[in-house]
Amino acid sequence: MPPARIGLIVPSSNVTVETEIPRILARESSSQFSFHSSRMRMHAVTRDQLLAMNAQRERCVLEIGDASIDALLYACLVAIMATGPGAHRDVELRIAEQLASGGSQAKVLSSAGALVTALSDLRARRVALIMPYMKPLARSVVEYIEGEGFEVSAWRALEVEDNAEVGGIPADAERFAALFPHQDVSRTRIPGQHFGAPLRDGMTSGATLAGNEMSHWMGERFPTAAFVSA
Repeated sequence: MPPARIGLIVPSSNVTVETEIPRILARESSSQFSFHSSRMRMHAVTRDQLLAMNAQRERCVLEIGDASIDALLYACLVAIMATGPGAHRDVELRIAEQLASGGSQAKVLSSAGALVTALSDLRARRVALIMPYMKPLARSVVEYIEGEGFEVSAWRALEVEDNAEVGGIPADAERFAALFPHQDVSRTRIPGQHFGAPLRDGMTSGATLAGNEMSHWMGERFPTAAFVSA
């Protein structure tokens, strides 16, 4: 069986998704995939640039559809969450409809949708969030997570605006734990695609949650394959 083709739509300045997702899938799944990317121009993680980036979505879907993909990951969590409650459902539906108009039956998942689903699957109730974003955008993420029925007991914004720099933030478990010295939370999560590995008990990254969710999601559809990264 040939590899399942996975489309990735990512911000142009993102340097993590195309390495983290294949690595996570390789660890969690025996399936075989190839990866094919299209990029939306965005450098600074600001509301204006996120909105401008979102406007490029249809072009990217059109380009990635030419690769005859089997599934697509729309990988910009904050760009979705900043547009309002439940936006990942609308984005996933619109992308699927655009692909279908060209004859593609590819399945669609967003990083925001994967995070929400993974937290639900974990039966998480109370979460603490560490985010790389500036505070106004971080508040948007908090409100989005709360709108999905989770209690955000605490949150911190690292306030890194340059998206290229976000990819270089070290995944320092002790530093992150120290941000919440008095919090009693069932799980601590770091949303976004910026920290690519489990950190410690009760603490992990949005990339790991999204990647694990995608691995489960893809494994149900392509249960017989072995893994290849391209």
